[in-house]
Amino acid sequence: MDQAPGSPQGPKDAQELPGCYRHPDRTTGISCTRCERPICPECMISASVGFQCPECVREGSCTGHAPAANQPRTLAGGSIAADPRLITKILIAINVLVFIAISTNDRLVGDLFLIGEWPPYPYEPTEGVAEGQWYRLVTSMFAHQEIWHIGFNMLGLWWLGGPLEAALGRARYLALYLLSGLAGSALTYVLVDASDASLGASGAVFGLLGATAVLMRRLNYDMRPVIALLALNMLFTFTMDGIAWQAHVGGLVAGVAIAYGMVHAPRERRTLVQWGTCAVVLVVVLATVVIRTAQLV
Repeated sequence: MDQAPGSPQGPKDAQELPGCYRHPDRTTGISCTRCERPICPECMISASVGFQCPECVREGSCTGHAPAANQPRTLAGGSIAADPRLITKILIAINVLVFIAISTNDRLVGDLFLIGEWPPYPYEPTEGVAEGQWYRLVTSMFAHQEIWHIGFNMLGLWWLGGPLEAALGRARYLALYLLSGLAGSALTYVLVDASDASLGASGAVFGLLGATAVLMRRLNYDMRPVIALLALNMLFTFTMDGIAWQAHVGGLVAGVAIAYGMVHAPRERRTLVQWGTCAVVLVVVLATVVIRTAQLV
């Protein structure tokens, strides 16, 4: 949840489906096309037809069955990584380090949070987004003041980010995270009073939540768990005080749009469609910020 300063999901008929052979607690309806063992999203690797498990991919590469020009990829076409949660761990580390820095220096938060125009404050005033400090749209995504605030956001990032990073690949996952957070900041900048400040990674986390829904739909998983989780989070968004709902909605919409382009792009034009979707979202965000800035200055 963005704040102003001042469960495993299972596929259809989960009880009747087997667990992933590498993660038995995760039921799945997807099987390796070579060995037919059940595999979860973290283990499935996109092949020329269907998905393969990591062992079959390694065996194919060692025996020459996988040509260099057709190396297995993630569901979205990204490169297979040894650590499928590396970017998620780095993002969590950045958020925690910024939180520690803010906790030891109260004035630092004033340089990082999102604010349109700087009002009179007890300490020396500075500038907001409308006055040229556009970097606040990004730095506010990594800044938290309350322990519960960063706790909820990092828990959501860990739960949602790992499977998405494994399914999309590092570069695509990082683009999803940053653009979702940026979209949340942009909508906040547009809709809230220019002198109101906000901070937090919730826009990016809601983008991951929306992307998770798209991924589960793509894999024909039971949508009820993620819909329930989304509904619960939206309930908190609009009923709890001190939450910038604009960041949640902006991140969610961007996350859904980007993830749809990522996982539904046709194989023959996959790269063009995926990065084209990201470019469109970025252009919309920048245009929104420019228009809002013109209204304020």
